[in-house]
Amino acid sequence: MPWRIHDILILRLADMKRSIVEIGSLLRQKSCEDLGRQPATRAAFERYLEILSAASRHVPEHWHTEFGPEVPWRQLADLEKHIRRSYQRLDPAALWSVYADELDPIERAVDAMLAPYASDHPPRLPHV
Repeated sequence: MPWRIHDILILRLADMKRSIVEIGSLLRQKSCEDLGRQPATRAAFERYLEILSAASRHVPEHWHTEFGPEVPWRQLADLEKHIRRSYQRLDPAALWSVYADELDPIERAVDAMLAPYASDHPPRLPHV
C-alpha cells in the first residue's frame, strides 16, 4: 500500500517528539557551559536539533497558527541549515536558548498535533 501524506506527517511529528525527549534527557542537569566542555554532548544536542528542524518542515503551514502560534516555525525550519553551515562558529548560548526558551512551546505544539492520533499506530516501514 502506498504511503499517504498523512502517514508521513505522523512519522515526522513522532521524529520531532523523539528529538525533544532526547534533548531533555541529554541536557537535564547540565548547563550552557557544559556544551563548551563536553563536545560529545554538544554534538548529540546539535544532531537532535537538526532532526527536529528537518522534521518541522513537514508540518502544514495552517497547523503552525492552529497548534503553535508562539513557535518560531521559520527559524526552527532554518536551524538545520544554520547548524550545518556554521558548525564551528555556533554560539553555545544561542543553542542553549533553543533548549531553555523554545523547546517547551514546540513540544506543546507537537503534542497537540499528535493528540488526535494517539490511539493510532504509526505506519510500518515497507520491507526492502
